[in-house]
Amino acid sequence: MLNPFSPYARIFTVPGSRAFSFAGWLARVPMSTVGLGSVLLVAGETGSYGLAGAVAGTLSLAFAVGSPQWARGMDRLGQGRVLVWASIAYLVLGLSFASAVVLDAPRWSWFVLAALAGACGANVGAAVRARWSHALDDADDRQTAFAFESVVDEVVFVVGPPSITFLAALVAPPAGFVVGLLVGVSGAFWLARQEATQPPVAETAPGERRSRTSVLSPTLVVVATAYLAVGTVFGAMDVVVVGFAEVQGAPVLAGVALAAYAGGSLVSGLAYGVVRLPGTLVTRFVACAVFFGVAAQGLLLAGSLPWLVAAAFLAGLAIAPVLVAGMSLVESRVDRRALNEGLTWTSTGLTLGVTGGAALAGAAVDAWGAQDAFLVPALGAAAAGVLALVGAVVLRRPDRERVAA
Repeated sequence: MLNPFSPYARIFTVPGSRAFSFAGWLARVPMSTVGLGSVLLVAGETGSYGLAGAVAGTLSLAFAVGSPQWARGMDRLGQGRVLVWASIAYLVLGLSFASAVVLDAPRWSWFVLAALAGACGANVGAAVRARWSHALDDADDRQTAFAFESVVDEVVFVVGPPSITFLAALVAPPAGFVVGLLVGVSGAFWLARQEATQPPVAETAPGERRSRTSVLSPTLVVVATAYLAVGTVFGAMDVVVVGFAEVQGAPVLAGVALAAYAGGSLVSGLAYGVVRLPGTLVTRFVACAVFFGVAAQGLLLAGSLPWLVAAAFLAGLAIAPVLVAGMSLVESRVDRRALNEGLTWTSTGLTLGVTGGAALAGAAVDAWGAQDAFLVPALGAAAAGVLALVGAVVLRRPDRERVAA
């Protein structure tokens, strides 16, 4: 009997793939825990959610600015060397931030340390995808690998937040933040040691100099801009779903609805990795972005928690396809010498979108009420589809000849 998941089994026959993928899994834990952990830490110590949100936003924005710079270093010096230094700085500054909050240091120092810690966060998800890209010659196999990594992202977001919330509630407010940080740094050190599977550092010809903006090709700009809208949906969903559940008198069910949202993406991610869709990578990306825009409109009809759970699951089915399709398109066109940086910039769009979406959704909940505030993620999703459609004109023209490492 034919095993439908044989493509996953095939990619993991690559030597070292299981180790670097699992190490990347652990290293990505802070992606889902540092922001929430900082909110739980600051709110637990001060009782102010406004201050907690401002600190968490500082962390997120600093990561969006810093992670492409670390990725650029990986392309020039190798992932191993850069990950070690980034992880050491991340650990020291992250623990310093937690200590400053617990010891009630001046508030300005919280923001300074949060910004420095966030800026030291390397985008491990992009680094792992770069390893897959180097290890797999076949485009279908790379699609399977990217789909698997999207599933890993969803698992991290399903397991991480409730785990650190539990630690913060039952142990101490700093526990969730610190444990997530330690797990992530441990995974990053493990990944850094696996030098045999890291993409090689491309040699630069004498006299040749790559500008800081050369990696920002038209394709990358279109995908990152669409991902900015996608990230807005992610950030808005966290806020609006919690507000809606509280209005319905069952705040604990907010976690169920958000888990359904991530669960839909997990299911579609597994499927996307084994289904071979027709059309070019551009066609797939545009189609998946439009699907993402349409699927989220069901959230506008959420009048009860059971309907919200169902609508969130259906909307979630569109997440993994649009993320995998966009990453695959960028990977297919980016200069091999800037692979880590190119993949990281796509995630930067998501990060910025999450920050903005959470702020917009919070204001919408206060002004319109939780149910009407679902307009924010619905419009964000529609914008992603429209941006992809408009950008298709640019995407159908190759940026330039792809440079091999």
